This record gives sequence, structure tokens and C-alpha cells, in this order.
Amino acid sequence: MSQRGFIVRALGEIAIRCIDLEGMVAFYRDVIGLEPFNDPDNGRIVFLRISEGFDGHTAVLALFRHDIEDAGRTRGGKLPPRTGPGSSLHHIALSLPWDEQDAVIAWYEKLGRDHSVETFDWVGWRGVFTFDPDGNTVELVAKDPRWVASSGAMPEPQGQ
Repeated sequence: MSQRGFIVRALGEIAIRCIDLEGMVAFYRDVIGLEPFNDPDNGRIVFLRISEGFDGHTAVLALFRHDIEDAGRTRGGKLPPRTGPGSSLHHIALSLPWDEQDAVIAWYEKLGRDHSVETFDWVGWRGVFTFDPDGNTVELVAKDPRWVASSGAMPEPQGQ
């Protein structure tokens, strides 16, 4: 423990001010597969389950209509937020098992979604990237089980 007296253990929530709340809910529910915690048709705020999380706090994606004032004294705005290069949000990364990434690619191709795949050899990760309806970059990332941390690289294929 540090002098602070606490250590952050997990990400509890990602909250996005949405330009198109309905489209965003449909994307994260129907394309990405997150389950809503509350009524997705309430027109204000929708919470979607990411994973079990830590110590009883489920990790969630919260989608807020951009003009809503809510938790943490967060102010709403009359103008829609900027996305892409004009936003302070670079991207959202959601983890899944390595052996499910091919299914992600096949799913995106079936839906006709633009996507790209990038490998990050220095950490042994591979990400499948696409964009949500508001223009935010969404990555589904997995760790290559063959990656060896001590060398920082992938082992050479055997027997070839």
C-alpha cells in the first residue's frame, strides 16, 4: 500500500455522453453483446453489463443522453459532444478470450461493419477495432496465450 492508503483494483464504469442514445444502445447491445441493466428504452441513461467486476460492483458501460445532468455533478450540454480526433476519448477497449477474436471478425464481416485488426507484440495483445454510431473507436482486445512476458515477444513457431 502506498501513502495514499488505497489501491484501485478495477474499472467500475465507462460513461459516455451520447449523440445518438438509441443507436448507441443498439450497437453495444446487438453488435457487441452487452446486456442492459435497466430499461434500454428510457431515453435518458442506459447501463450495460460488461463483466462481474470487483467486490460486488459490476463493470458497466453507461450511456447518457448528452444533455443529461447526473451523477458526480456532471453537467449536460446543449450541443452534442465531439467524437473522433476532436474528443478527449481515444478509444474503448473491452477484453475477451483470444480464441473468440476470429468470431468477432466473422461477426463484423457478416454485419458488413468496417473493422481493422492490430497486433501489439510488446504486450502480446491483438485488437479488433470498429466504430460505434457516435464515431468512438471500440476495440475488442485479447492476450495471445503464446506470448512470453519475460522476452516481450512471441515464441517462434515449432516444427516449421
